[in-house]
Amino acid sequence: MNQISRRGLLGGIAGAVAAKPSPAQKASAVRYAKDNRLNVIFVVFDTWSTHWMGCYGGEVAWTPSVDALAAKSAVFVDAYPENLYTPPARRSIYTGRQTFPSERWQMWNLPVQRGWHPLFVEDVTLSEKLLDVNWTTALVSDLGHSFQPGFNYHRGFKSWRWVRGQEVDQFETGPTKGINPRDFLHESQKTIPAAGLFMLYLVSRQFRRTEDDWAVAQTFDQASSWLERNVEDNQPFYLHVESYSPHEYWDPPDEYYRLYMKSNYDGPRLIQAPDSTSVLTPVELEHVRALYSGLVTFTDLRFGRFLAKIEQLGLMENTIIVVTSDHGGLLGEQGVIHKSEGTLRTQVTNVPLIVYYPLENLGGRRVKGFVQHIDIVPTILELLGAEIPSRVTGQSFKEALWSGTASKRDSIITGAGNFGSIRTPEFNYIGRWNAGPNAEQVYDLKKDPLELTNIVSSQSSLAAACRQKLTSYVEESWQITRGNLSRNMETAT
Repeated sequence: MNQISRRGLLGGIAGAVAAKPSPAQKASAVRYAKDNRLNVIFVVFDTWSTHWMGCYGGEVAWTPSVDALAAKSAVFVDAYPENLYTPPARRSIYTGRQTFPSERWQMWNLPVQRGWHPLFVEDVTLSEKLLDVNWTTALVSDLGHSFQPGFNYHRGFKSWRWVRGQEVDQFETGPTKGINPRDFLHESQKTIPAAGLFMLYLVSRQFRRTEDDWAVAQTFDQASSWLERNVEDNQPFYLHVESYSPHEYWDPPDEYYRLYMKSNYDGPRLIQAPDSTSVLTPVELEHVRALYSGLVTFTDLRFGRFLAKIEQLGLMENTIIVVTSDHGGLLGEQGVIHKSEGTLRTQVTNVPLIVYYPLENLGGRRVKGFVQHIDIVPTILELLGAEIPSRVTGQSFKEALWSGTASKRDSIITGAGNFGSIRTPEFNYIGRWNAGPNAEQVYDLKKDPLELTNIVSSQSSLAAACRQKLTSYVEESWQITRGNLSRNMETAT
C-alpha cells in the first residue's frame, strides 16, 4: 500500500466535511424539527480513553474528527464508567441504572466475569423509551458481544445492523491454510490468545482488500446509509452506533500504523500484545503502541466520514450528538498493557463524553465535575422533554451543558468484577470488595495525576476507610443491581 501522511488524510476529511447540504436536504431536516422533537445520534467506542484524544490533551494519536466535534460541543473532563467491562458498561449506558456490584452468569461462550450477562427483563433501555414516544430507533454495531445468544442488547431498536468479524466474533471458519498464528504472537505467548477464537479473527481478516473492508469502516458506512434512507421521513429518530474499534485486536490498515512506527521492526504483528512490558524490547513496545495509535486514527477518520454525512444531510441543525467510550486501556504505564479488574486508573477509567446540542453553540465548553455512564440516559431524555423511567439511578447533567459545572458529587465509585475504585478530586483508591487476593492502590491526584506511583503503604488510614466504604457500598447496592437473572447466577459473597 502507498504511504500516506497526516496532511493527505486531513485533506480528504476536510473535503468531505466541507460539502454543504442541498436546499432539499436542509428543508427536510428543518421540517421535522418544527415540533421541537430533536434527533439523537449516540456513538459509543470501545477501549478509547481521554488520554488518546487530542481534544483532551492527548499527544500521541492524531484524532482530527473527534477534536472537530468537541470544538462545537460540551466536553466533560471528569467522566467515568460506573461498571466495566464491555457488557456491564453497556447495561449502564443503555439503561441509566447502576450495575455494580454484579453477579456471574455462566454460559458456554462467555468470559467468566461479573456483570457479563443479558439485560434484565425489567430493565428499560433508552431505545425502548424513545420507541414508546414515537422516535424511530436504529442500531448499527460491530460489537459482537451484544449479540451473543440471549443477550438482546438490540432491544427497542426497530432496525438493527450487525457488522461481523470483530475480535472473537465467530463469523468465518475457514480457510485456515497458510495462516500461521505465530506471525501475530510474541515469543513469550506460549498459547494462542482465546484459543481457537484467535484463529477465527485471522481467518476473517484475510478477506480484507481495501480500508472499506474493516469492520469499523463498514459500521460507520452503514450508519451513514441509514441516515440517507431515513432523513426524508417526517419523524424524529434515535440512531445508536457501536464501534468496537479501537478495542483489541490492534490491527489497523498498514498506512495508519506507519504514521507512528519510526523504528525498524520486522517481528510478528502483535495485535494481541502480552500483558506486561517486561517481555518486550523498547522497539516491540513502540510497535504495540503504534498499532494502537494507528487504529485510533483510522477509527477517528472513519467517524469523521460519518460526521461529514450528518453535516451534508443538514442534521447538525436538529440533532443531539453524544460520544463516549466504555473504558480505555494501558499501553505500558506501570509496565502493564491492556486492562484488568485491578487497573482502575485514569488511563482505563477517564472516558470521553462529548455532547453536541444543536440549539446552542457550546463552543468546546469544558465541563468539570464527576459524571458517569448512568447519567447519560436521563440527560438525553430531559433534553428531549421525555419522561425518565423510575428505574434510572443516574442524574441528568443537562444544566451542566450551560453552566460548565456538573453535579457536586464529592466522589464516585467505578466497579470492575471483584474490584472497585473510589475516586475524589484528591485521590483514587482501588481495592477488592470481597474475599480473595487483594493489591490495594492509592494515588495522590494532586501530585500524581497520571496515577503512576502507588502510595498505599503510607496511606493505611485512608485505605482502611475506603475499604470499608467500598464494602458498605456493595452490601447496600445488591437490591438495585440484581434482577430476574439472579436465580441463574452464583451467589455473590
